[in-house]
Amino acid sequence: MRWKGRRQSENVEDRRTMGGPAAAGGIGVILVAIVIGLLGGNPVAFLQQAQQVQVAQGPDGETKELTPQQLEEGAFAKTIFADTEDVWTELFQENGGSYRKPTLVLFTDQVRSGCGIASSGTGPFYCPADEKVYLDTSFFGQLARQLGAPGDFAQAYVVAHEVGHHVQKLLGVTDEVDRIRQQVPEVEYLKYSVKLELQADFYAGVMLHHDNNMHQIIEDGDIEEALTAAQAIGDDTLQKRSSGHVQPETFSHGTSEQRVYWFTKGLKTGDMSQGDTFDAKSL
Repeated sequence: MRWKGRRQSENVEDRRTMGGPAAAGGIGVILVAIVIGLLGGNPVAFLQQAQQVQVAQGPDGETKELTPQQLEEGAFAKTIFADTEDVWTELFQENGGSYRKPTLVLFTDQVRSGCGIASSGTGPFYCPADEKVYLDTSFFGQLARQLGAPGDFAQAYVVAHEVGHHVQKLLGVTDEVDRIRQQVPEVEYLKYSVKLELQADFYAGVMLHHDNNMHQIIEDGDIEEALTAAQAIGDDTLQKRSSGHVQPETFSHGTSEQRVYWFTKGLKTGDMSQGDTFDAKSL
């Protein structure tokens, strides 16, 4: 995938550089900011500078710079996030709307979000409460090693999927599904959760379709990488991997076949109007 040398998003909080306590809320940093404010200084400027410091606090108290791999992963995520901004800004404008950009939060091990505290084990996620995408970039390695889905285009699919949830938030889909969740039993709600996730897969495909038109990002083998990733994170595939059997009634993201279908449809058509997974009569 061609991604180097392009714009990186400025809507990023790189909490990997803040260490454990800071990543979980930054209590010490906040206290310092309060003191600075009481002394007549600018606490906002201090907090912004604190987020930009390129060191991380280790468990034994020492400081260390981000590794070359971490810097590379961060640069990649910021570049793809910038691409999502370019694509969705244009698509919303074409449809008479305005795209409100989300924020990308890079973290290590654990993070505090508007949706609560989450660990890296949760995987990448979007929080509609604060309109932020949360990513521990070590997930890219897990995607390759544990799920058998290596490659930067597979990683781009993951980022684009989470931004797809932000698009759903802006279009009112997320709020509607939340209302349904309050009205139906959990087992019934899971069906809507699957439809929500499949639509985010579709929007990921739409985004990468237009991203390729803008920047010619796709190289030989890239599409296969993304399809492998979609296949690897289907509910049925993950359940078979973990327990050896499948329980369809517990699916929350869709089968591998469904995820591949909707991502491929978005990637081929680039047409937002074809992504109504809620009314779909088939895959």
